[in-house]
Amino acid sequence: MYDLENKVVLITGASKGQGESQVNKFLSLGARVVIASRKLQDAKKLSQEAEVNQTLPVQLDVTSEEDWEQAIQSTIAVFGRLDVLVNNAGLYYNGPLTDTELNHYREIINVNQIGVFLGMQNVIPVMSKQRAGSIINNVSISAFAPLDGTAAYASSKAAVVAMSKATAVEVGELGIRINMVHPGGVNTEMAKKSGTLPIYGQTPLGRIGEPTEIANVIAFLASSQSSYCTGAEFVVDGGLTLGTRTE
Repeated sequence: MYDLENKVVLITGASKGQGESQVNKFLSLGARVVIASRKLQDAKKLSQEAEVNQTLPVQLDVTSEEDWEQAIQSTIAVFGRLDVLVNNAGLYYNGPLTDTELNHYREIINVNQIGVFLGMQNVIPVMSKQRAGSIINNVSISAFAPLDGTAAYASSKAAVVAMSKATAVEVGELGIRINMVHPGGVNTEMAKKSGTLPIYGQTPLGRIGEPTEIANVIAFLASSQSSYCTGAEFVVDGGLTLGTRTE
């Protein structure tokens, strides 16, 4: 069992999909969880549904410096420390590069890339004082194996990989580890809206992934069982990037 009892974990985009599954996973392991969502009412709803009283709902638009500062201040005020950050919030977009409006591209970059930048920038000073911390960036296999029509999305994710690795070198001596998880298809509303569901039946494992399967890997990276892992990329895609099976 992972040693996450009473660890303080902040998860962005936490009120639904993969984020909700991560919240439930960490709570089941005894962690105290900051449920961060762009809509405070969604975070509060999930907090109220939790079977244990170890959550803190906060409003957090990951593109807002002010929201990040307030979320970290609230976390320290309530729990006294911050052990783990899961940068989970993200936007998906599929469309030809030539049809992508600049404002839309900037929105994707703001959430998927700058949101991670602001998250790491705000938690590193806290974790450095503790001389310990784990940051997990939930990225995507699109960072290195993009689907057709995902130039904007894939480029935002690839930037996170480079940023994560460079920062892992920078903060390793402070006791802070930074790792990445690359999900393939995950059975969420985002995947259903993307129109990509049919391809997952042709993966080596023959199915789409479940949110809990991503949460399991994230929990491992949050724990000391992964204490010698930093700057690493963990692919959780059912073998999709190996190739698809022929019928």
